[in-house]
Parts: sequence; C-alpha cells; structure tokens
Amino acid sequence: MSGERKRRVVLSVEQALSMPYATLRFVHLGWRVIRIEPTPAAGRRSPGDPNRYIGRPVADGGRASYYVAPNVGKEAVAIDLKRAEGRALLCRLARELEADVFCTNTMPARHLTLGIDHDTLAAARPGLVWCAISALGAAYPDVPGYDPMMQAMCGYMDLTGLADGAPLQCGPPVIDLKAGDEAFAQVLLALLGERDRRIDISMGQVAVSWLQTFLPMLEMGSPPSDIKRAGNEHRQFIPVNAYPTADGFLYVAIGSDAQWRRLVAEPMFAALDDPRHGTNEGRRAGKAELHAGIGAITRAHPAAAVAEVLARAEVPHAPITPIEQVMELPFVAETLLRTRAPDGRVIRLPPPAAPTPHLAAAGGELPFAPAYGEHTDAILAEVGLGAEAIARLRAEGTVG
Repeated sequence: MSGERKRRVVLSVEQALSMPYATLRFVHLGWRVIRIEPTPAAGRRSPGDPNRYIGRPVADGGRASYYVAPNVGKEAVAIDLKRAEGRALLCRLARELEADVFCTNTMPARHLTLGIDHDTLAAARPGLVWCAISALGAAYPDVPGYDPMMQAMCGYMDLTGLADGAPLQCGPPVIDLKAGDEAFAQVLLALLGERDRRIDISMGQVAVSWLQTFLPMLEMGSPPSDIKRAGNEHRQFIPVNAYPTADGFLYVAIGSDAQWRRLVAEPMFAALDDPRHGTNEGRRAGKAELHAGIGAITRAHPAAAVAEVLARAEVPHAPITPIEQVMELPFVAETLLRTRAPDGRVIRLPPPAAPTPHLAAAGGELPFAPAYGEHTDAILAEVGLGAEAIARLRAEGTVG
C-alpha cells in the first residue's frame, strides 16, 4: 500500500532463551520474526530447539510450557544448514524476504560452517543487521553459555544468598534476559545508523556491566565483606530487609534519613528513636540490633496494620507476593498479554516492557508459539519455490 511502512523482517537461528527473548521484543513491536531450527538429527527423538520439550506439554509440535511464552507471534521453519543447499536457502530467504535483521545464539565456532556468519549473510543481503549472542563473544568461540554457568562465572552467585550460606543463583535467568535486552537495544541502534551493523553480544560482558554498585566499590577500598551475600538486607542502606509480621512477611526499605525520622515518629516504632541511628552510617554500625528491634515490633502486629503505619510515614514497603499471585496485581493484570492455545485455552503472558501501538491494536493478544517447522512450506513458497521443489528438499532432508 502506498505510504505504508514496510514491516521489519527478522530471521533468527535461535534456541534456549537469550535470543528468543530478544526477538520476542521485536514481535512486541509488530515485526515479523521467523525462527530457523535444524532438521531432525538421526536418532534424535526431539527435533529443533531443546526448549520445545521443557515443562508440561501444552500443544503438539513440540510446544511445552517453557517454550511457549518467549516464542508467541513467531513463524518457524526447519532447514538443515549443514547442507550447502540449506545454506543457500537461508541466503535466499534473507534476500527474497528483504530481511532487516539476522540473529543467532549459536556458538561462534559454528557460524562459518552453518553459513550464518556475518560476511556470508551480508553478501546475500547488503545492509543486513547481524546480531549474535554467545557466552563470551567471538573472541571465545568454543565457550558454551547457559545462564546459571554465567551467574557462577561472573560473581552473581557470590552476591546471592544468606551471608553464612552457600552461593545461590538468582531466581529468574537474569543474564539470559539481560543479553536479550542488549541485543534488542543494539539492533535498534544499528537500524538508526548509530552503530555498526555487525553486533556481537557477550553474555559475560553484559552480566558484569550490571555490577555497577559492586566492582567499583572494591576499587575504592571497600572490603569484599561489604558487598557479598547479605540475604534480604541491602548492603548499603539500613534498614532494608524482610521483616516478620503476625501473618507473613513485609519488605521495608528505608532509603534516606528523612524516611527513618518519619518512621520513628510513628508510635508503633517510637522505641527505635535513638540518636545513634539518625544517619545511615549510624544505623549501619548497629544494624544487627536494629534489624532485631524492628522484627520484634512487626512480629506483634498483622501485616496490614504495619503496612498502614508505613504508608502514613511514607516509607516504601511491599508484601512478599507469592509468584502465583503476581498476575493478579492490579498494575500487572491491566497490562498482561494473551495467547490462545490450539485447544482454545487462553493463556496469560507477562506484559511487554513498555506499551506499543502494535500490541494495543491487537488487543494484547499474540498468535500461539509455532509448532516445529510449522511455516516451512508457506515461507518457501513465498520466496518462489514450487510444490515439487519443496517436496524434493524435504525428501533430501534439506528442510523439515
């Protein structure tokens, strides 16, 4: 249509979570995302992305619960990139579909043999933005990368858990998601012409980039004990912690001396009013005593009563929401996305990071995650292959 802006096209050789999450963010913008998975390997019962088979089965075609949410709204083709004809087919897709972006989180050591390296695809589709995520970037092509491993390597587990306990991983796969967000941002910058069109994301680098309030403190004389595992406490602001009440826990976060003064001005907490605690450093010096004193007070009252006092004092606080109740939080419930499973079930999905016109126009609903190879025939036909050619490619094992 004249004057209508072309829909962006993303081709992605993706699996697991880091790159699928990045390309999900393109889906949220209304872009067309085509995920490319390998054809079935001999003796392997579960073809394609291993994540298809993780969690509870939801639909056929390898669509288990762990796979669905990061892959809604996408299309899926199966191509054997180990074959020359498969690699040529990928270049044809890039060219004929006028792809804007190519993404992959395959190990860099495999890029060239699969024909998914920057130079090969840029030659087929000049101007293509090429983006890769790997454990440590192209300089370390043989290093595999999974979120827990990267959390261990990059210090996250040394920062997570109780002070006298074992190192723990963060609950959400934060490094996978951070890498995906970084890929999303860098692709947008490349399309704006503000960076090179060859993008190489290191999960290790993006992970360490988040240690802004940790590593520099070591450089400026803080002992490691100041920044290591502290349970639910904040390492610098005191008091910030989870406190017991008569019917559950409440998280309280004092972020300034003014908030502390308002807290102890309330009769419930007046017993804690002590000149020694007037500054954050003073509260730090007596934090064990302070945490115990606050807990003794809060334990004697229902959470609602404590929350009422904290609200009156304008002190930040929150209940510990069970994960099964997060979707019922008002600000979440009104922004959730939805998809519809093949059997008709409506499945609620996390909201987008920010509102977008595309999602608003779609009523917040996205097509269900694609089955393995679901769109292979349709996409090959779109780039000019006839039924006989497609049948031949399938018989040879080039497509699945």
